[in-house]
Amino acid sequence: MRISKMRVTSYATSCVCIGMRITVTAMALEHAILVSLAERSASGYDLARRFDASIGNFWKASHQQIYKVLGRMESDKLVESHLVAQDGRPDKRVYAITTEGSAELAAFTSTPTSPEVLRSDLAVKLRALPFGDRDAIVASVRQRQADHQAKLAGYRASVERFYPDPAQVPAEQLGAWLVLRGGIRAEEGGIAWCQEILEALGQSTGEGP
Repeated sequence: MRISKMRVTSYATSCVCIGMRITVTAMALEHAILVSLAERSASGYDLARRFDASIGNFWKASHQQIYKVLGRMESDKLVESHLVAQDGRPDKRVYAITTEGSAELAAFTSTPTSPEVLRSDLAVKLRALPFGDRDAIVASVRQRQADHQAKLAGYRASVERFYPDPAQVPAEQLGAWLVLRGGIRAEEGGIAWCQEILEALGQSTGEGP
């Protein structure tokens, strides 16, 4: 099944890039699910948890969206499922990528990547600096800096947990490692940008990356 024939879920999501928020529309949740299932089969619940813990850092989706799209993907034969018995608990349905799903994912990687549309409320506020509340803008910058620092701490914790030796990343984990590195660099860039803003406004900059 080719991408042009694939029914996709379009919605807006956001990620951090150099201290701003990137809003991306018309993206296929199906492909993010295929990537996750290609890495490891999972129940709908476990898949939703992966989105909360890792994939959600660059691709937002609610649990309801994930369950709804999984059902449609099974109808389209991109994934298949089977019931797994559990002691003392109801059976759980585990999903796996199919041959058709693998082909769809491979086809997706060969398509051009569209430019990401940048929308930043903080940037607009900075442009409004001569006309607005300077102290409130400074407070917004400090909060953004704190957000970046918290996110960076989470990424670095993931490095320590999953990649104790970054020089020896297994080939099958290289893609995930590079995404994690992209997140780290984006948060470091965001922190540096906030520091630059605060210095330009004559404020103390707090901690760096």
